[in-house]
Amino acid sequence: MLHRGMVTVNRIRLTGLLPRSPRLARASLIVVGFAVAAPPASNSPLPRTPPLVAQALTETHANLRAAISGWSPKSAAAPPDVVLYSLYEQRLYRLLARDTKLASAAVPALPAGLRRVTRDLLAAHRELYRLTPPLPARAAIKVGPAPPAAQLLTYYREAQRRFGVPWDVLAAVNFVESKFGKLRNASASGAQGPMQFMPATWARYGLGGNVHDAHDAILGAANYLRASGAPRDLRRALHAYNPSPAYVDAVLRYARQMHAMFYDFYNWQVFLKTRQGERRVTGPGLASSRS
Repeated sequence: MLHRGMVTVNRIRLTGLLPRSPRLARASLIVVGFAVAAPPASNSPLPRTPPLVAQALTETHANLRAAISGWSPKSAAAPPDVVLYSLYEQRLYRLLARDTKLASAAVPALPAGLRRVTRDLLAAHRELYRLTPPLPARAAIKVGPAPPAAQLLTYYREAQRRFGVPWDVLAAVNFVESKFGKLRNASASGAQGPMQFMPATWARYGLGGNVHDAHDAILGAANYLRASGAPRDLRRALHAYNPSPAYVDAVLRYARQMHAMFYDFYNWQVFLKTRQGERRVTGPGLASSRS
């Protein structure tokens, strides 16, 4: 069953999955029987049937919104409940992205607004996953904390004011390229820093800054995107950044959700695609994490 504090008539109705009658709803809840902790542990098992996945994603989305609203100031590190709800949310989305049969049955059961968001996020994940070559199972990976969320927002908005590139697009590029700077490796082709610049491109558009500094890299990216056609033609500008239609689509999908989900994405962790499966390399509970 759900955590006692989560079992209310209104919360049950919020899921859109259970009957309107409180008595029937509670009876159905017992039949469903899936336990969602508050918040789930980093290695909590994921549901595997469409109704339970839809219920878990709906509940987690609502609980994460409440946890984020209580996170103050946003210049401080995210509290544990935000981190754990975000990780559970991310794991649910990753499950749906790799299991298309499960997704095709679970997504229609979501509330309308969350259903639209989920379809965007699953499409973006699948587009990028296809582009990502697998790494050796134990590849050496450099990771570290992202700059504070409030600081990053200040940098994106400064870049928007200076170069006209929407802040949500810059945030989406930062998220896609390095999970806001959590992933510290250079790419196989030699791209560096939180916005993943090739050295020659950085020399031309980096404004004399440090490619590994978040502020400098975000302004450099905005400078390059404007020179490539933004904000008038964002697709063209992003295609210059990475010449793949799938990459462009994925960045724009994440940008579309960035206003509502920046703090979710900020707390999502780094998962690697390896030849032996996925491996998480940041976040809580790594010793026991397998999903």
